[in-house]
Amino acid sequence: PAVAGAFYPADRAELSGLVKGLLREAKDLPDGQPGSSIAAIVAPHAGYVYSGPTAAIAYSAISDRPFEQVIVAGPCHYVGTPFVALAGADRFRTPLGELPLWELGAQRAEALSEVIVSPEVHEREHSLEVQFPFIQLALGVDVPILPLAVGWTHPEGVAAVLRAVWQEPETLLVISSDLSHYLSYEQAVAQDQETIGQVRRLAGPLRSDQACGVHPLNGLLELAPQRGLTVDLLDYRNSGDTAGDRYRVVGYTALAFSEPAGHSNEAQPGGTPEAS
Repeated sequence: PAVAGAFYPADRAELSGLVKGLLREAKDLPDGQPGSSIAAIVAPHAGYVYSGPTAAIAYSAISDRPFEQVIVAGPCHYVGTPFVALAGADRFRTPLGELPLWELGAQRAEALSEVIVSPEVHEREHSLEVQFPFIQLALGVDVPILPLAVGWTHPEGVAAVLRAVWQEPETLLVISSDLSHYLSYEQAVAQDQETIGQVRRLAGPLRSDQACGVHPLNGLLELAPQRGLTVDLLDYRNSGDTAGDRYRVVGYTALAFSEPAGHSNEAQPGGTPEAS
């Protein structure tokens, strides 16, 4: 792990207690909100003191689902690439233990021209890593994962990768993204609400200033209409609501993408680093 001890605790017991506590405290979904039909979530990737409550709400919405593997798609903060990058690793360590690679998903991805294998892209990337402890405690400490570091790839290319790997109904897709960065509290709330409305209408593509995970999120927005997905807002807040000041904030949201009733999950063809 690259950011254990910075974005989240490096001590196993402390990390476990923190994440379990956040999941316990996550608000119950209101009546009529998505439940068993959720196929994908959007969760933030800041330090847990900032975005942990919002991430916990996203994961609490799927914690009772029998997902057998998880695809995690997040942006590249440190090493740029025009591709979607695999890590070239077969296990991913956190203080809670090791998550195995979902090998079938990796094989599907490696066959695509949009995908490269680059340990360098993954080595320091927190947008993927901060999701792993939540996955371990919401779905199982050894659930197989497929981490995808998404560079400046056009939405159609990202959608092609997701379409190839995200087929089984027991596969969860996690899009790792924060929203606006370093606006005032009032400006952030206004812009983020506009962005959330755009996502809920599946009205992509988003601009880079709307979400730092814009490339993986735009890929999902490209694919979502083909799968008949609908979007529900589970939570919104920003760092000014949690652990930061209100002069320069980072926005966080939890969103759920749900399949229509009876749908098979198979796509049809067709700042401070801890705060962000």
